Amino acid sequence: MARSAKQLHRAAGGHKARAATPAGQDGFGAGDIISVIRQIGPTLSPSEQRVATALLADVDFAVHSSNAELARRAGVSEPTVTRFSRSVGCRGVRELKVKLAQAAAVGRIYLELPPHVGTDLARPALWRSVFQEIRNAINAVEQQLQKDDVEKAAEAIARCSKLAAFGVGGGSTVAVAEVENRFFRLGIAVNHTSDPRLMRMFAATLGRDDVVLAVSTSGNIAEVIEAATVAKQYGATVIAITKPQSRLARVADIALGFHVPEAPDALKPTASRYALLAAIDLLATSTAYLKPREAQERMRRIKYELMKATNEDADGPLGD
Repeated sequence: MARSAKQLHRAAGGHKARAATPAGQDGFGAGDIISVIRQIGPTLSPSEQRVATALLADVDFAVHSSNAELARRAGVSEPTVTRFSRSVGCRGVRELKVKLAQAAAVGRIYLELPPHVGTDLARPALWRSVFQEIRNAINAVEQQLQKDDVEKAAEAIARCSKLAAFGVGGGSTVAVAEVENRFFRLGIAVNHTSDPRLMRMFAATLGRDDVVLAVSTSGNIAEVIEAATVAKQYGATVIAITKPQSRLARVADIALGFHVPEAPDALKPTASRYALLAAIDLLATSTAYLKPREAQERMRRIKYELMKATNEDADGPLGD
C-alpha cells in the first residue's frame, strides 16, 4: 500500500543525506525542496524545467509515482528525471521523493491554488466564503461550549488575585491580548504574554489564588502546555480555551472546548480566531455578571476619563 506524504515525512526523520548545494541555490529555503525548485527551476535546461513544472503541478503524484511515470508525465526521459534530482541538490530520485514528501506534509491547500483564483468568480466567491466561515466559526463555538464549564471558569476568574493569559502563534496571540483588554476593565489584575520564556517565568510566580487562561486552537503547543503545567504545579487554576481532548485540555482544570475545522484555502485567514474571541467575550461577560457593581463602576470611570480627555461619544464603544 502506498504511504501518505505525512507517513513518508515521519519516516524520513533520520535521513542524513548531504548532497552538494547546486549552483545558484545559495542555501535558499534550506531543506525546503519546493522552494529550491521554484528558485532554480528557471535556470535549468528546458527538459529539466518540464520535470519541475510537472512535479510542482502535482506533488502528491511525484511522491508516489515511479521514475518512469514521472518521466512520462513530464514528457522527458528517465535519465532527465535523475539529472533533475541532482540539479536541485539531491543524490537521486529517491532522495528527491523523500524531500518532496517532507515538503508536501503541510497539506494540499498550501500547494494548490483555490479553483476560483484568477477568474470572474473569484470576488463573489471570496466574499461569500469569508463571511460564511466567520459565521460558521461563531456558530461552532456557541454550539460546542458547555454552560457549566463557562460558569466554573467565570467563577474562578471573578475571585482570583491575578489572571495570566498565555498563547503563542497567530490567532492565539491576538486572543490573549484580547483577554487582557476585556478583563482589566472588570477590575481584575490581568497580564498576557506570548513569549515562551516569559510565560514560564510568569507561571512560576503564580499561586493558589491565581488563574491561568491558556489559549490554543490545536491544544498541542508545547510552550503553552509547559507554562500551564508549571502554573498548576504551584497551585494556580488552569483554564484552557482549546480543542476538546487535546493535550492542553487534559492539563487544564477547566477546559472550554470547541473545534473549528480549517477551510481548504490557505489564502484566507483562519476563521477560528473569531471563535476564540467569541469565547473570550462570553467568558468576560459571564465574569462581569458575577461582580456587576464593581465591573460597572470600573467601566464608568474609564468612560468618564475618556470623555473628559477625548470628547468621546457617550453612546460609542468603551475605548473605541
